[in-house]
Amino acid sequence: MTGILAILAPIFVFGLVIFVHELGHFLAAKSVGVYTPRFSIGFGPALWRRRRGETEYILAAIPLGGYVRMASRLDDASASLEGGSEESAKRSYNDPNYDPEAMIPFGPKPVPEDRWFESKPLWARLYILVAGVTMNFVLGLVVAIGLAAYYGKAVIPSRVAGAVRPIDGMALLAGAVQPGDTILRVNGAPVETWSAAMEAIATSVDSVAIESNRGGVTIPLGGPGAPAARDVALAMDYLLPPVLGGLLPGNPASQAGLRQGDSIVAIDGAPIHTWSDMVHRVAASPQRPLSFEVIRVGVREQFTVTPEPMDGIDPVTGVRGPVGKIGAFAPDVTTREPVSFGEAITLGSRMSWAMGTSIIGTVRDLFTRRVSMDQLGGPIAITRASVEAARSGLESLFFLIALLSINVGILNLLPIPILDGGQILINILESARRKPFSLQTREYILRGGLFVILLLFVLVMFNDTRALFR
Repeated sequence: MTGILAILAPIFVFGLVIFVHELGHFLAAKSVGVYTPRFSIGFGPALWRRRRGETEYILAAIPLGGYVRMASRLDDASASLEGGSEESAKRSYNDPNYDPEAMIPFGPKPVPEDRWFESKPLWARLYILVAGVTMNFVLGLVVAIGLAAYYGKAVIPSRVAGAVRPIDGMALLAGAVQPGDTILRVNGAPVETWSAAMEAIATSVDSVAIESNRGGVTIPLGGPGAPAARDVALAMDYLLPPVLGGLLPGNPASQAGLRQGDSIVAIDGAPIHTWSDMVHRVAASPQRPLSFEVIRVGVREQFTVTPEPMDGIDPVTGVRGPVGKIGAFAPDVTTREPVSFGEAITLGSRMSWAMGTSIIGTVRDLFTRRVSMDQLGGPIAITRASVEAARSGLESLFFLIALLSINVGILNLLPIPILDGGQILINILESARRKPFSLQTREYILRGGLFVILLLFVLVMFNDTRALFR
């Protein structure tokens, strides 16, 4: 069963995301009259092909993406990745699939002038190029709305704070909220759950007023030196017991012998009372062996765990930097509340927006070197995530689909020539200069883009392989 899951889960997840992306390009090209002789999922030799109408549909051997071949005279470099240009892939009259009534490459008829990609106005070309990422965003939004409608809203019933962190190095909440305090009101309105409190904080505009059983504080928002509402919400965690809800395979906790359900009672002899206590000790000890005392099925046992250094937010200082991680996560204490379809649309939209902004933030941090390139994953990482999500249930699997779809959409907008964002930029520049780049210039640009993609592929495969062996 595990072997079947390892094959089917990544095919379903990645295949659906790529199919939807290419379908967007295909439908847009057809709608404005561009000739599209090939629609392929994957690259390289065809494992299966079938022609319907004027398009040949292909499943190829290398499942690292896909393409829609649009008739073009100006893209010989990219045509080599797409089964060849119309002329180079032209079939001879003695080919069994030769069609005397079809256009090249399937038959002898030339492609009409008005059906080449370059013959279309700029708006039509941009419409085709943007359609793929648009479909990815739509898929992510539809899946997120569907998850909210079917499973309802996740609610954390507690109102007790387990950890309170500084915000940009400032202890703005210390006077009102400390670990163990109960949040009573936000902006004067009573809150019954942690989820309600965090939502009220995150949607505050000019300031946020928080009241607990200890006291109250009002924090200005958005001005010079002032935090954003989301930063205030992220500065607090709810109270959780120090019980392992799950472990990531190949990470320090699982390698040391810890198991799901273990209750952490002490680290290096210091008592641990909450999940936040454990996180603080681990984060402060990258690459330093720690002695974990746990209760497992009523028996006290001891393990040595060495946290791995990773880029993150220090839970004590609130400053980004290297922190210790052991690859364990807390137990799920959330409950579910049914929602109306209108609420599901709102929740799904918020979920999609959060995914998108998180991905954009990660890309920004990669370029500014706040996040290490070691964190990037490739096909093996996607496969492992797909299998783990499938094992966890349909909700996790479809959440991964939504996340990956939005991820693919955003990354395709990067201005790298071989990606949609690069093609959009090339078409805009050509329109501005009122003539296309020469074939040689186009070839240099696309080769440069291909070189960047190949470097990125080598990097993520290296990261994947290292993580796999580790």
